[in-house]
Amino acid sequence: MVMQTAYFFDLASFQYREIFDSTPYPWLALLKLENYIKTLPLGLHKGVISSLAYLIHPELISIGEGTIVEPGAYIQGPCVIGKNCTIRHGAYIRGNVITGDHCVIGHASEIKQTILMNNTHAGHFAYVGDSILGSDVNLGAGVKCANLRLDGKTIDLYIDHQQRIPTEMRKLGAIIGDQTQLGCNSVTNPGSLIGQAVKCTPCLNIGGFIPSNSFIKS
Repeated sequence: MVMQTAYFFDLASFQYREIFDSTPYPWLALLKLENYIKTLPLGLHKGVISSLAYLIHPELISIGEGTIVEPGAYIQGPCVIGKNCTIRHGAYIRGNVITGDHCVIGHASEIKQTILMNNTHAGHFAYVGDSILGSDVNLGAGVKCANLRLDGKTIDLYIDHQQRIPTEMRKLGAIIGDQTQLGCNSVTNPGSLIGQAVKCTPCLNIGGFIPSNSFIKS
């Protein structure tokens, strides 16, 4: 149960939950992400988009009603942004990204190959690569979700020192459960598994598996 999608996320209100169908582990949804986005309606720009924002391949980008894209934001398709989101000045969305509704991608935050569920915020100076963030997740300023080992080898996941799951993925960031909060300037190591309602204080080096409802401090 610990490794299954339901341990990390309640998908009932997430519009794109079918991407997790037939995936025994949640991170496998990332392998389907690029092709899945291409099955969605693209080229729909229903939000308030500044003329000074940069939309690269706009025909591959959909932006939901009520979403605000501020001047200087850079969005590269394929990408689907939900309703009532805020994409702030200097945000950098590099493609293969899905967000739910009421999300914030803030100044100098870079997102790529990632799923953000509803009400999730990466508001300031964040890096989120090859990751899945559940609903109501908040990344404090400067949080980095690292996705590549220093030696470039494929990433293994660990529940404890005995239970190892090879992913055969060279890039994998963090799986972060619903309602989890990461403090400012924290770093998650590649292949981090963080359960629901976890609270991490600032400036931590986070890795491995963190059970739901944990409080992590230095």
